[in-house]
Amino acid sequence: MKYYIIAGEASGDLHGSNLIKALLKRDKQADIRFWGGDLMQKQGGVLVKHYKDLAFMGFIEVLFNLRTILNNIALCKKDILDFRPDIILYIDYPGFNLRIAQWAKKQGFTNHYYISPQIWAWKENRIHKIKASIDKLYVILPFEKDFYEQKHNFPVHYVGHPLLDAVSGFTDRNYDKFYDTYSLDQRPIIALLPGSRKQEISRMLPVMLQLVNRFKEYQFVVAAAPSLPKSYYDTFISEFPSDVKLVINQTYQLLNYSHAALVTSGTATLETALFKVPQVVCYKAHPISYLIAKQFVKLEYISLVNLILNRSVVTELIQDQFTVSSLANALQLILHEKRSQIFCDYYDLEQLLGETSASENVADKIVEQ
Repeated sequence: MKYYIIAGEASGDLHGSNLIKALLKRDKQADIRFWGGDLMQKQGGVLVKHYKDLAFMGFIEVLFNLRTILNNIALCKKDILDFRPDIILYIDYPGFNLRIAQWAKKQGFTNHYYISPQIWAWKENRIHKIKASIDKLYVILPFEKDFYEQKHNFPVHYVGHPLLDAVSGFTDRNYDKFYDTYSLDQRPIIALLPGSRKQEISRMLPVMLQLVNRFKEYQFVVAAAPSLPKSYYDTFISEFPSDVKLVINQTYQLLNYSHAALVTSGTATLETALFKVPQVVCYKAHPISYLIAKQFVKLEYISLVNLILNRSVVTELIQDQFTVSSLANALQLILHEKRSQIFCDYYDLEQLLGETSASENVADKIVEQ
């Protein structure tokens, strides 16, 4: 069969790569074109557009880049028409993907959606677009099945969370090699995960780095996104030549050896929890974007860890709360007083997520349709 996959972010590239791998096991003749990244490209298929050219976040940023976004939509539609896939598979990235899905349905294409738009958080009226345009929806959070089926009478498939597979399948016991490669010393590591987009990194990383001189007994290591050059990060960490290191495209290796982490809200918060690393979750958006979002988002928490467990497990420092002093206080707590409780909460998280083999489950349902 012919598959057209659209992933617009780094996390989508990871999940898309595992899905392509699973599809190729089941369909040896699979012909795949996709929007994604390097991980998907390694598995096979033809890359149409890299996600690094699509990563616009926030209302203001989207407005400033509207022409580029509209050009990408036009390119995507034309490429789908030329390719004529049997199935279009959308991975998260709802602003772009739902727009393409509505159009594709009218053209007679079959639409499958993997990793549901988070309409339980905001824009719940998107359920009408989903019902009208999506043939099969695969959800990865336990509460999403009840949300769609009981509240909105829309059947979905719970396939488990793909990060369970990504993290459980990760093995790296070469401690010495990792430390030697990045010239690390023997102090415990505090990982800094400032995000994958320039806009968020520029807001998050400078504040995170202000803790370096307050916690001299630890070494700070920044996880760099593969889509950005090392030179971009050097502008932030150059004033800490001996106390801050940078690892590129090795976030899992870093988390595997970290003692604690400061993490920008997003998929990375769940990855950090699955690696059993105590964390502080941080988030700061453009002030106007934040004010607009605040009118619509109806969640008590922003981190996946707290959302899934439906209780406050990890500290969240949002917008004006994200200050150097607040961050230092929160870090001190996870290094000492709150540490043991967080490990117990992480165990509960894994038990609640339950299902494994998400990519395999999705591939089975796609191929058997």
